[in-house]
Amino acid sequence: MPQAHKGQILRFGVFEANIRARELRKHGTRLRLRGQPFCILSLLLERPGEIVTRDEMQQKLWPADTFVDFEHSLNSAIKKLRAALGDSPDNSRYIETIPRVGYRFVAPVQEVPLAGLPARDVPASSVDAQTPAAPRHSRWPRLVAGVLAVLVLATVGAFAWRRAHPRQGLAGEKVVLAVLPFSNLTGDPGQEYFSDGLTEEMIAQLGQMDPDRMSVIARTSVMHYKGNSEPLPQIGRELGVQYVLEGSVRRDSSRVRITVQLVRVKDQTPVWSREYDRELAGLLTLQHEVAQEVGDEMQVTLGEKPKPAAAVAAKPAPSPGSYAAYDLYLQGRYFWNKRTDQGFQRAADYFQQAIARDPNYARAYAGLADTDGLMSTWHMGPQNELMPKARAAALKALQLDDTLAEAHTSLALIAENYDYDWQTAEKEFKRAIQLDPGYATAHQWYAEYLSWMGRFDEALAESEKARQLDPLSMIIAADHATILYYARQYDRALAQSLTVLNMDPAAPRAASTVIYSYIRLHKFAEAQEFIQQHPAVVNQQWLPVEQAIIYGYAGRASEAQDAVTRMEQSPWEPEPRIVALLLVSSALGRKDQTIALLQQAVANHSNVVTAIKVDPMYDPLRSDPRFQELLRRVGLADEVTH
Repeated sequence: MPQAHKGQILRFGVFEANIRARELRKHGTRLRLRGQPFCILSLLLERPGEIVTRDEMQQKLWPADTFVDFEHSLNSAIKKLRAALGDSPDNSRYIETIPRVGYRFVAPVQEVPLAGLPARDVPASSVDAQTPAAPRHSRWPRLVAGVLAVLVLATVGAFAWRRAHPRQGLAGEKVVLAVLPFSNLTGDPGQEYFSDGLTEEMIAQLGQMDPDRMSVIARTSVMHYKGNSEPLPQIGRELGVQYVLEGSVRRDSSRVRITVQLVRVKDQTPVWSREYDRELAGLLTLQHEVAQEVGDEMQVTLGEKPKPAAAVAAKPAPSPGSYAAYDLYLQGRYFWNKRTDQGFQRAADYFQQAIARDPNYARAYAGLADTDGLMSTWHMGPQNELMPKARAAALKALQLDDTLAEAHTSLALIAENYDYDWQTAEKEFKRAIQLDPGYATAHQWYAEYLSWMGRFDEALAESEKARQLDPLSMIIAADHATILYYARQYDRALAQSLTVLNMDPAAPRAASTVIYSYIRLHKFAEAQEFIQQHPAVVNQQWLPVEQAIIYGYAGRASEAQDAVTRMEQSPWEPEPRIVALLLVSSALGRKDQTIALLQQAVANHSNVVTAIKVDPMYDPLRSDPRFQELLRRVGLADEVTH
């Protein structure tokens, strides 16, 4: 039985499969079909009409030394493939199930010709008898005419585009690019770390290449599309990008093949593609080299000469033994981004495991510093215990790699939230952004810093950069709403927070901004209704606190006091208790108690005072000399915002 040529594009029904490029299109629109589902499609298209047994699929895609639930993985992959094709096992138009044996591709398959060559049907003995293909003589004249028309249009279009865009490369304005998760075509799920690592390295390299002309979407947003099948136009809209870089990785015991393609989103036109076939020696070094080569190609495409090697800041590659550590680090960041008590605990565990695997892995120390730092600022543990631990981890990361943007950002977080050292914090934020302009968290936290300084125009601009780099990050979107709240733009803060909650109903930061925006807008009934209808985002221990605050600002003193009584019946850790009392005393207009609690917070190095010069809750205290003294003690007296 002749096989379909792997170098050709194969057409069946309304679909075209480019086997070499690992690409499936429907009516010309690319579908997101990756990994095992596409590999299975390739196997079936190689032998249309023949049965491909489950054993054959297992041998090719899940080798004997792969530790995986084969039956579950195969059934899941077939289900995804059928979903992409709009097929079903009960009414098979493309994939027929042979019970307990395997699968068979039952639709006619045709090779799409190269320019000037006729189309060729792929032989399929068992299919021809069931579904005869239309006679070729009826398609041939139209096919030739179509090919010629496409060639003419492409040639004329390319010539016109080049004349209209001399030396402009991708676009005249700043390019926004997403590096989609690279497909793991090894057939071994245990090799996901390699394809994920290549994705991460590509983002890092391209993000630092030419930040004035190109922005690269952060990893946390692009990983949303890992294994999914969203069409490119949808991805373009959701991420706000003009171009995507996508690729695949296939490796064996001695070699690795990496395929990369740059695609323009608006018309799904490939701008260029490359294939790298290398010896498998020093995997992390190989990632770095391939990313650098792709960066050079991008530079040329942008209309610039590649920067000399000496001009590009070489990022030291981790040791070859750190792949397991890298995988643990990625899992740590996943849980860290959840911003929950349990999430932070699991993140710390993963970062510590990564350090145990590779004691010289700077990024793992930076992740641990961020975890301890945020647990402190989110009042999930004693500030005076967590912040020194965070500082030690951040300094260790910088000792190992002083060019690591994450570590400089960690140090800035500690400087502002624990030391009240605003100059050092800004210096470290700026250094982090200089080292890695694509690091969204640095922009996010620097925006927060700028808002605390009362520099709201700068803060919102910096926050917008973070949102552009990581458009699907809920915490960045929630922080943007908080900045709007501090800027007294309560309507916008409310709308932004509700948008976040529509996407993530369990986002506590956004819920808090909703409540306080309603209060500032004197919509007390709406605030009360919100906490009643969203119990998932208001911790039960904090429920009476929120009720006391709403009643307090509404002037309902008796009900507020009842809520305070319920609040005091719960056991509290010292840090959260101070925060709760501070919020309630301010809402009830108890100035002396509020000042005393702020003084206690400053003595404890609590981050609860970082926003005191811009938070609306302190407006009634701004003329009080004791409050002015507090501002001086924490270094915020020079630019008090009224």
